[in-house]
Amino acid sequence: MRLMTRCAVASPWYCANSQPLRPRPFTAAHPAVAKPSYCAPSALVERIDAVVFSGGSSFGLDAAGAVAAELAHEGRGFAVGAQRVPIVPAAILFDLLNGGAKDWGVEPPYRALGRQALAAADYTFPLGNSGAGLGATAGPLKGGLGSASWVLGEGYTVGALAAVNAFGSALLPDSPLFWAWPFEQANELGDQRRLLASHPPGAVDLDYTFQPALAAANTTLCLVATDAALNKTQAARLALMAQTGLARALRPVYTPFDGDSVFALATGATSAEPLSPQTVARLGSCAADCLSRAIARAVFEAASLPGWPSYRERYREHFPSPE
Repeated sequence: MRLMTRCAVASPWYCANSQPLRPRPFTAAHPAVAKPSYCAPSALVERIDAVVFSGGSSFGLDAAGAVAAELAHEGRGFAVGAQRVPIVPAAILFDLLNGGAKDWGVEPPYRALGRQALAAADYTFPLGNSGAGLGATAGPLKGGLGSASWVLGEGYTVGALAAVNAFGSALLPDSPLFWAWPFEQANELGDQRRLLASHPPGAVDLDYTFQPALAAANTTLCLVATDAALNKTQAARLALMAQTGLARALRPVYTPFDGDSVFALATGATSAEPLSPQTVARLGSCAADCLSRAIARAVFEAASLPGWPSYRERYREHFPSPE
């Protein structure tokens, strides 16, 4: 994601927030039911200033407020008369029941985390137990923060970021193979193809049995970005196509227990030329593939926390190196 966005993470024990940023505004859209209605193609606002992903349920919304306040102090935001109002969409995951320190008193940590993350914004960032992924879980395993990218033949870069706190599993049943294994690049998932001989994929039982779950206690927060120039309608299409990447990486997905959301960003850094529908379709297809990879990488890169074993601990016979 280096070419189109800056990412920042800051997190104490089991509390987390992370936000992709850009030094200048970018076009954005997302198809899921969430707060930022100003990302809709019909909205007046054409650009946003940041996106915040955080843990902490409703407490985590403080992180977005802190980021908006800091950006306003820098003179960023939508001009309303003499005032500047930073446009900062936010998506929050629920991670309050995973253990760890939650005795915050009257001052939850997320506002401070938002400021820390914004100050630490950089092009590179850790994956796994980082940012909004620190307290995340994915089915029976530890979830986390994942990212992946690709450069198309035309020169456009597509990237994806995912904070995976999913109800569903990223793995085939009773197997170390990720659902997203066919999309792996450069052994980013530990070389999934070497596992095929000992764990060949078989038929999947369609009579899926769910474990008891709490409504709205899970979600996967996703963001895809490109350095191509997209208008808001095209950005909405990018988000719509990208969300199919969740279905390639998690099973089940979009359940009543999840609040899965996908944001799409376009910086227009490479060209301001209008894009053909064919190019938009190629960007969307690539975004879905990158999102599948990012979700799998979030689980692969995660480290164990008490009560939540990591993927590499669960399948340590295949991954003998320490986490």
